[in-house]
Amino acid sequence: MTTAATLGTETGTQVNQYLTFTLGSEEYGIEILKVQEIKGYTGITPIPNTPPYIRGVMNLRGTVIPVVDLRVKFSMEEQAYDKFTVIIVVTVRDKVIGVVVDAVSDVLDVAASQIRETPDLGARADVRFIGGMATVGEKLVVLLDIEKLLSAEEMSSLTSAA
Repeated sequence: MTTAATLGTETGTQVNQYLTFTLGSEEYGIEILKVQEIKGYTGITPIPNTPPYIRGVMNLRGTVIPVVDLRVKFSMEEQAYDKFTVIIVVTVRDKVIGVVVDAVSDVLDVAASQIRETPDLGARADVRFIGGMATVGEKLVVLLDIEKLLSAEEMSSLTSAA
């Protein structure tokens, strides 16, 4: 069976499609079936008393959705938004949220044989949301499990914000 995100070849190798984006010099990927759309960065309405990574909410065709800044979520140095900054609208556990990233790169076809397990980075490193590491040519792409990116408690905060 062939879907938009899973392709097959004559050898039966499973290939998944990932939307890739950058944060700083690193490249990340989200399973394409989780992505609803990509929007240029537009104004976000801040919501008081929310965690720093929740930038606020935005109006998406009449629906108010929460917006998460992945740089802040990943404890990276903040950077001013520019013309390349985009909001990727994704579905997480039946909820629609926006995630702010530096820039969108490409859609990659990644075979199961190209995916490596997440390395053990020690007990203090929170890597539960990393689904694996894909080697594509000379690049290493961090594949995010968007369903695990936010805990149930964080999803509750997002729902409250929206």
